[in-house]
Amino acid sequence: MNASDRLLKYVSYRTPSDETSETHPSSSCQFDLANALVEELKSLGVEDAYVDENCYVYGHIPASPGKEDCAAIGLIAHMDTVSDFCDHDVRPQIIENYDGNDIELEEGGIVIKVKDFPHLADLKGHTLITSDGTTILGADDKAGIAEIMTAVEQLDSIEHGPLCICFSPDEEIGGGTICFRIDEFGAKYAFTVDGESAGEVQFESFNAARAKIHITGKNVHPGFCKNIMINAALVGMEFNAMLPAGERPVSTEGYEGFYHLQSFNGDVSTADMDYLLRDHDASKLEAKKSTMELAAKLLNEKYGANTVDLHIDDQYQNMGEVLKNYPEVISKAKDACKDCGVDPIVIPIRGSTDGSDLSFKGLPCPNLGTGGHAFHGPYEHISIQDMDKVVNILLALIKNFAE
Repeated sequence: MNASDRLLKYVSYRTPSDETSETHPSSSCQFDLANALVEELKSLGVEDAYVDENCYVYGHIPASPGKEDCAAIGLIAHMDTVSDFCDHDVRPQIIENYDGNDIELEEGGIVIKVKDFPHLADLKGHTLITSDGTTILGADDKAGIAEIMTAVEQLDSIEHGPLCICFSPDEEIGGGTICFRIDEFGAKYAFTVDGESAGEVQFESFNAARAKIHITGKNVHPGFCKNIMINAALVGMEFNAMLPAGERPVSTEGYEGFYHLQSFNGDVSTADMDYLLRDHDASKLEAKKSTMELAAKLLNEKYGANTVDLHIDDQYQNMGEVLKNYPEVISKAKDACKDCGVDPIVIPIRGSTDGSDLSFKGLPCPNLGTGGHAFHGPYEHISIQDMDKVVNILLALIKNFAE
C-alpha cells in the first residue's frame, strides 16, 4: 500500500484533541486510530507494537544483521488534529493531473487560490488530495504517519540499524510529549515527520509563550455614564492597539516573530483575550512579554488598578539551541534529501513540533516535511507524488544512519 492510500484511510478517523480537557489523551477518539495503527504495525512485522494507557503507539524494529551497533533512530508523527473544521467526517477530493489553476472545492465556497499559495505552481501535473472544503483534511499529521508506515513496509529493501516508531496524541494542543517515554522509546536521535514541503529539514522552532488577559469593566446605563463607564471590550481594543501592528502573523515570515490574538470575547462588563507570542530569538520574546506588561500597566493607571489582569506562561523553547550541538544529524537528513534528488529546504519552523520539547528532554529531534500545505483549515492539500518522495527520503535517512 502506498502512503496516499494510507492517508485516505487514516483521515476517516476523526481525532481532534481537546484543549479544555485535563486527561491524557485529551480525547478518547484518538484511541480508535491508535488501535488500528498497532494492528497495522503488527501486520508489517513490528511484533512489539502496542498502545499505552496515554495513547502513545510504540514499536521497535531490530537492526539488519551486522548493523546492531548502529545508532537507533526514531520516527515520530502525531495522531491528533486541530479541533477547528473537524465537527464531521472528512470527505477527501482527489485531483488528478492538477492543471496549476485555482482549485474550487466541492462545498463551503472554498477556493484554494494560486495567488495565496504560490507553491501550487510547482505542483502542476501532480495528483492532489484536499477535503471537500467543509473540514480540514487531516494531513497534519496523518500524512507523516502514512509515510512512516510505508517506509516500515519497504524497510526490507535497505540495510538499517535499530528503528524506533512512535505515533503520539495531543501534539496540536502542546501535550504531545507530556507522557512520552523517552527511555522506553529507545532512540539516540529522532525525527518528527510533521512539516510541509517534501525536503524540509527543520532544526529551529519558535520560542513560545501564551498570554491570557481578563478585563473588568464598569457597566453603567449609557445615558448616564459620563466619566463613570469603563467598557471592557473597548479597553481590550485599546490594549491590542498598543501592540506593534507590523508584528502580527499576517505581516511576518522567516525569523520574524509575532503577537497573535487568537480569541477575543467580551462586552461592557468583562472581556477576555488570548494571545500567542512567538519569536525564534529568546531575547525578542522577552521583549514582547515586556511590551504586554507595559500595556497592562498603563491601562491600569488610566482606568484603575486590576482593570487589566495579565498572565503570561511559557510554552516551549527553540530546539535550535539543542540541535546546534548535533550537526551530524542535520547533515544526514540533508544528505538523504539529496540522495533522492530533492533539494533540502533548511528553514525555521514558524511554530513547533513535539521535537522541540523532546530535544530539550535529551532526544535530539529535527523535523522533516510531509508534502502537505495550508494546515489547520479547509485549504489544506497534499501532493501524492511528494508523499512518495518523503517515503524515499525516510528510507535514505535510515540507510545513512546505518553506514
